[in-house]
Amino acid sequence: MDLLTPAKVWAEAPPTPDAPTAPEIPMSVPKRLAMLATVIVPFLGLLGAIWMLWHRGQGWVSIGWAEVIVMLVMYAVAGFGITIGYHRLLTHRAFECPRWLRAMLAVFGSAAGQGMAIRWCATHRRHHQLADMEGDPHSPHLHGHGVWGGLRGLWHAHVGWTFEPDRPGLARSIPDLLADRTLLLIDQLYLLWVALGLIVPGVVLGLWTQSWVGVLSGVTWGGLVRIFLMHHVTWSINSVCHVFGTRPFNSADQSTNNFPIAIVSLGEGWHNNHHAFPTSARHGLKWWQFDASWCLIDLMRRLGLAWNVRLPNAAALAQKRR
Repeated sequence: MDLLTPAKVWAEAPPTPDAPTAPEIPMSVPKRLAMLATVIVPFLGLLGAIWMLWHRGQGWVSIGWAEVIVMLVMYAVAGFGITIGYHRLLTHRAFECPRWLRAMLAVFGSAAGQGMAIRWCATHRRHHQLADMEGDPHSPHLHGHGVWGGLRGLWHAHVGWTFEPDRPGLARSIPDLLADRTLLLIDQLYLLWVALGLIVPGVVLGLWTQSWVGVLSGVTWGGLVRIFLMHHVTWSINSVCHVFGTRPFNSADQSTNNFPIAIVSLGEGWHNNHHAFPTSARHGLKWWQFDASWCLIDLMRRLGLAWNVRLPNAAALAQKRR
């Protein structure tokens, strides 16, 4: 299943057993082009934003506090939709919450433009099942030795994997998500959520500035540039956080903790912690390991909006500590 395959298809097609000899189904040309657009268009938006800055003071739009604020707000909304919604809630079931909040987080995650929720979760569950082994969708360690092999691996883990077909049987790990009718509907409306993620910041800045230039600026900074930045932050978890960083816990892979990425990824960069304790709602396990997503989950817990929050106990931490 590729990025734009409606989730209904997952439910209608019974999952096939994993088998090394099972053929892969290549993406059609239109869907490859759609996948390419999700990578290229935000980058073009970044170039457009740079062009706007270059023409500052020449009667064209430039970045100011309004653009910065709308970009940061949209980054937080879509980012928490990915980290809390797609990842910790839907993929790893690290906590439970009301159905309306579950749906809202899935919509916010969809606005990030990283793919439909069900496919995203299926791919990530496969990553944990086969982390840094043959069959891992985005390991940087399976592409040869030496400098060239390392560079090929980093490219594949960062963005190259998004253009490859899914392995057979990927749907076997997500029966709980396929049974969720609300989530299936959200996936079928995926392009709407992506479009709203572009339109809303444009409308906000357009109303703020009372101009069409404001609309364009909002779409550019709160939409395209934000998606571009989020894409590369998320992809860095797959690439950088399996190569560079520290490994305080034993895990059957090469996952690492990376402080700078942890900050910009809202806590996801404590990746070795996460691989050691995949179902933990908290990834920053030390007091100094800032985890913005955990702070929000903990607030939800205090407000009664999250329960059955899963955390490793002291014995589990001691057992896996290197």
